[in-house]
Amino acid sequence: MLTSLSLALLALGCGKTIIITEEPGSGPKPSVTDDTGEPSETGDDTGSPEETGEPPAPFGLDERPTNLSCHAPARPEVGADATLARVFSDVGFALPTAMVLQPSGSHWFVAEKAGEVWRFDNDLDSQSRSRVLDIGHRLDVASEMGMLGMTLHPDFESNGYMYTYVTDNTGGSLWSRLSRFEWNASAEVFDPDSETVILALTQPYSNHNGGQLAFGPDGYLYWGLGDGGSAGDPGGRAQNTDTLLGSILRIDVDGGTPYAIPEDNPFADGGGEPEIYAWGLRNPWTFHFDPATGRLWAGDVGQYAWEEIDLIERGGNYGWNLMEGTHCYATTPCASPELIEPIIEYPNPGGASVVGGPVYQGDLVPSLQGTVLYSDFYTGELWGIETDPLTAEVSKTLFASMPGHYFSGFAQDNHGEVYVHNYYDGAIYRVEAGTGVPVETIPTQLAETGCVDPDDPTQPAPGLIPYGLNAPLWSDGADKQRWMALPDGETVTVASDGQLQFPIGTVLLKQFTKDEVLLETRLMVRHDDGDWGGYAYAWDETGGSAQWERGGASIELDDGHWTVPTMTQCMQCHADAADRALGPELQQLERDYTYPNGRTRSQLQTLEHIGIFSEDLPETVSPLPAVDDEDASLHDRARAVLHVNCSSCHQPGSTGGSEMDLRFSTPLADMGACSIEPDAGDLGVYGATLLSPGEPERSMIAIRMGRRGLGQMPPLGTDQIDEAGLSVVQDWIDSLESCP
Repeated sequence: MLTSLSLALLALGCGKTIIITEEPGSGPKPSVTDDTGEPSETGDDTGSPEETGEPPAPFGLDERPTNLSCHAPARPEVGADATLARVFSDVGFALPTAMVLQPSGSHWFVAEKAGEVWRFDNDLDSQSRSRVLDIGHRLDVASEMGMLGMTLHPDFESNGYMYTYVTDNTGGSLWSRLSRFEWNASAEVFDPDSETVILALTQPYSNHNGGQLAFGPDGYLYWGLGDGGSAGDPGGRAQNTDTLLGSILRIDVDGGTPYAIPEDNPFADGGGEPEIYAWGLRNPWTFHFDPATGRLWAGDVGQYAWEEIDLIERGGNYGWNLMEGTHCYATTPCASPELIEPIIEYPNPGGASVVGGPVYQGDLVPSLQGTVLYSDFYTGELWGIETDPLTAEVSKTLFASMPGHYFSGFAQDNHGEVYVHNYYDGAIYRVEAGTGVPVETIPTQLAETGCVDPDDPTQPAPGLIPYGLNAPLWSDGADKQRWMALPDGETVTVASDGQLQFPIGTVLLKQFTKDEVLLETRLMVRHDDGDWGGYAYAWDETGGSAQWERGGASIELDDGHWTVPTMTQCMQCHADAADRALGPELQQLERDYTYPNGRTRSQLQTLEHIGIFSEDLPETVSPLPAVDDEDASLHDRARAVLHVNCSSCHQPGSTGGSEMDLRFSTPLADMGACSIEPDAGDLGVYGATLLSPGEPERSMIAIRMGRRGLGQMPPLGTDQIDEAGLSVVQDWIDSLESCP
C-alpha cells in the first residue's frame, strides 16, 4: 500500500527544489551558541574582573529586552475558496479504505480494511448504517493487508454486482484478489458465498500493493496495483510489462468469463500483459475519472523523496523505478521521451503518502470546478491543481489544513461534489465553500516578519532572547540557533512536567545551518486563537533572503536533501499533547549558555532574573543529558534521545498510533513498550516487540530509528540516521536483562 503503511494501512504542497551553489564557508556566522553549548564565535566575558575591575555579572543578561517588532500575527486563513466540513455525523467507520455511491444515488457504500462493507442513506439529516458484507474471517489483515478497494458495477441496480480487492496471506503465500459479490435484494446484503474470483496474483511483499478499483466512462474496470513492495522495486517489476505489478489494469468484466481484454489495451495483441493500461507506477493508491472529460488522474506514492500526481494515458510509462517524480532514482541520467513526468510533485519530509482525489465538478463551490484535488495521508491537507488555459502553467492551492486528520480516500457523488474519509476516526467530510476572502497575515519574506534585522535577516531583531537546549532533536546534523520573542509584560508559566507554556503572541524562532550554509528559518507562532502555527522560510542560494514556503520545498545538498516542511507538517510533530512548543522545558534549559555579550552563565537563572517566568522556579532542576554526556548513565542518555525525538507523538493522547509513552519521566515499567507486540507491523523482523530486552535487533524502537524511508522514526524531518543516538539506544536495550 502506501509508503509507511505498515504503521497502519497507509504509510502515509507542491514543493520546489532549491540548489545550493554557495561554497562552504561563505555563509553567515551564527552569533550565539549552537546546541553543543560551545560559543559559535569567541568573545570576551564582559563580566571578567580581570578586564573590568568589577565583580563578574551574575547573569547572562542584565534585563529583559523590549520586544518592539516580533509579534504573533493573526492566523492566516486557508480555504478562501473551499474548506472541509463534517457530514453524515451520525455514522463512522473503522479504518475505511473506499467509499462509493450507489449509481441511483440512494446509498453510500464504505469498505473497511478488516473486510467489512457498510451501507448508509445518502441523506445528510438522517443516517443509519447497516453491514452488508463481512469476509473478515477469511482475511489476514495484518500490516497493509486486508480489503483495499471496492466499487459497484455501473448497472448495479439491475445486476447487483460489487467488486472488491483484497490482499491476503493464504496458505503462507501473499495474494492480491479481485472478486465479485452479488446483492441479495430480499436480505439487503451481499451474499458472502457468492464470491467469484475474477483475477488473482501472487505478491512478493505485503506493502504498497495499490488499492483503487473504479469503472471508467468506457464501462471497463480499472485496478491500481503497486510494484509488489519492499523498497526501491528490487525486482524491477514496474518497468517489466510481463508482470501486472506497478501498473493500472483495465479489463472488460462484462465481455467474457471471467473477463475480456479491451481491444485497444496497449498489449492486447502481445508484447506485454494484455490487462495493462499504464505502467511504471510505484503505488497508485487512488485514482479518479473526471466526470466532465473522462480523463484519469492518479496519485502515485513515492519512495523516500517525492510524491506525485499523474495524468494517466493509455500506454503511458510513468517512470518508476528509473525515476521518482521528475528525479532520477535507479539510473543517471534517466530522462527519456518514453517516460511521462508527473503533473505536480512535492517533497517527502520523511513521511508522506499522496492520496489523489477527483476533479471537482460540483455546485457548492463554483470557483472550484475543474480543479484536481489531492491530499496526503499524513498531513490532513486539501490541495487543488489548476491549469491556466492560455499558458498551460500548472499551479496548486492549499484549501484546508486539518493537522491530526488522516485522509485515506476520496469519493464523488452524482452531482460532482467531493467527500473524503478519515482513516483513524472514520469520519466523513465534504468539500464546501470557504470564506471567499483570503487573509494572508504571514509575510512572504523573512525580513518582513519583524523577528529579524531587516537589513541583515540572518540576525535576530533586538527584542529576541537567545536560548539553547541540552539535548536537541536530531536534524540530520544541522546546527540550530534559537530565540524566543515574548509580548512585553507577558510571562511564561511552567507546567508540572517542566514544559514551558508561552503566552498568546509568542514567537519562537529557529535557524538551521549546515556546513556554514543557511538552509531554513522556522517561526512557531502562538496565534490569538490560542493555538500554534508553524511557518518555514527557505534561504536562497546566496544566503541573503528567505521566503515562506507554504507548500514546502526541497534543498539539494551534497549528502542528500533538506526538506522544508509545510504548515501542517510542522504541526504533525508539534503535537497538541506535547504542548506544541517542543524543546523549551526546564530540564532542557538547565545549563550554562554563552550569550552574545560573551558571558557564559546559568540559562535558567538568567531567564528567571530578567522576569520571564510567572512564578519562582524549583530550587533544583535535573538537566536532561546530551547523547554524549559521559557523566550521565546509559539509561538516562537513551531515554533523553527517545524523549526529544519520539515523545511528542508517543505519549498519552498524542498522534503516535500506539499506547507507548516515551517521555523521559515515564518509568520503563509504564512505557507500554517492553515485550509488547507492535500493532503497526514488524517490518519483517520475526518475533519483534516494541522493546526486546537484550535484543536491539528485535526492538522496533531501535529498528525504526535505524531506517530511512518505509517505517522510519521519526517519520518526518530527517533524511539521515542519527548514528550517535541510535547507538546509545541500542546499547541501552542490550543492557536490559528483562522487563520490569
